[in-house]
Amino acid sequence: MSADGVIDAPTWTFDYGFPEKQAEAITAFAQGCKGILLGRTTFEMFSTAWPQRTAEEDPGAPFFNDTPKYVVSGSRTDASIWQNSEIIGPYDPDAIRRLKDEVGDLYTSGSATLVRAMLEDGLIDGLHLFVFPLTRGSGPRLFAEGASPKKLSLAASDRYENSVVYLNYRPQA
Repeated sequence: MSADGVIDAPTWTFDYGFPEKQAEAITAFAQGCKGILLGRTTFEMFSTAWPQRTAEEDPGAPFFNDTPKYVVSGSRTDASIWQNSEIIGPYDPDAIRRLKDEVGDLYTSGSATLVRAMLEDGLIDGLHLFVFPLTRGSGPRLFAEGASPKKLSLAASDRYENSVVYLNYRPQA
């Protein structure tokens, strides 16, 4: 996300590189996840990028390609464009609770509409935010205008050589 909270397509992050320590942070919180939960738009973007990547090119490729993927969509009916993917239907908080109970920890990347809904329904166990040192001015934000107030506690933080800051927040009860 940008310093002013914008979370749109991350092409503007490319100028900052991807230090090893930042990659290690992502690996650390993703390694315990048993599934990937994505909204339709993010699934469609990822499904054109990740299947062609190998572990040699990108250490994250095995996680994204081999881990079961669950797609929240009311319009898409087929997920066969990316291995280990299935459509679970339109957003339903009870269905996601059941999925979390059955599968275990789920990793979600992007999927702003899905994440906002899950925040509202108390389905987020933690937010892992990488804040980039620039402002975008306008664009979609993680917390939409009018969203219910949330109290969060800082579970971890770090800063990287590219001036990106990592913040891990957990919801307060």
